[in-house]
Amino acid sequence: MQLELRHIRCFVSVARHLHFSKAAEELGIAPPSLTRQIQEAERLLGFRLFLRTKRSVALTAAGEAYLVAALAALDHLAQGEEIARAAERGELGRIEVGYVASAAYTGVLQETVRQYRREHPRIEVNAREIVMDQVAELLGNGKIDVAYVRPPMHFPEHVQAVTVHRDTFILALPIDSALIASASVSPHQLHDATFVLPEQESGTLEVGRRGRFSPKLGQRPGTLAAVLACVSLGGAVAVVPSALADCVDLPGVEFRPISGKPIVSEVALVFRRHERAPAIRAFVRNAKRS
Repeated sequence: MQLELRHIRCFVSVARHLHFSKAAEELGIAPPSLTRQIQEAERLLGFRLFLRTKRSVALTAAGEAYLVAALAALDHLAQGEEIARAAERGELGRIEVGYVASAAYTGVLQETVRQYRREHPRIEVNAREIVMDQVAELLGNGKIDVAYVRPPMHFPEHVQAVTVHRDTFILALPIDSALIASASVSPHQLHDATFVLPEQESGTLEVGRRGRFSPKLGQRPGTLAAVLACVSLGGAVAVVPSALADCVDLPGVEFRPISGKPIVSEVALVFRRHERAPAIRAFVRNAKRS
């Protein structure tokens, strides 16, 4: 038999009251049962905890020393219980957030994370830029918990998506392009253009569909910053989210609207469909409200 938590609780109660009957009443057990618990504790520990007479109860030297450790242990357990309950309520934990750059350019990422941190100050939120075609794998292996992406894209069964922001696609032009003179550019004017492709190519393909041509595809440099850098060197254009025009000022690049019906672009939050972690579920709820 080993010393158990019940033995420690009984010892601390008797040490507090120095009276078996009062301690038994506090613990909700009969005095004889409390006496047996203390006797068991002393036998298992190998030393006396109390000096008992018919009229008094006092701690032994060993009992006084053990009381310090017992109180610390109970306090540590209470703290552990509170931490566990906070985690169960979604008030404690860590969230790994992945995002494509255009989510940061729109401000939707910052708004959600800041609000979430205000409401859940004990949850650590880490964010890092990711490659969009790796999202499903990163969610599946737990490397990230949620991600901001630009649909459309294919999601496996275990991944769910919800739209959190809408804007439109616009055109990024090099400053030596003749199209700079136009207030807006129609898809038909881009028939002979070479397109630098961002990760989300749906805008480029839609421009080609509306202009009735197959876009001549150039580099696929990856991030939107790299896409704009390619455009700035001349000889190519890019179809990019309108948010870039509001926050990116790159030498050699001008932005123009695409004429006609707006080509809608969205930012979606993706997450595991059957997520169980309360902190992550709370983040998803927060993002839906934002």
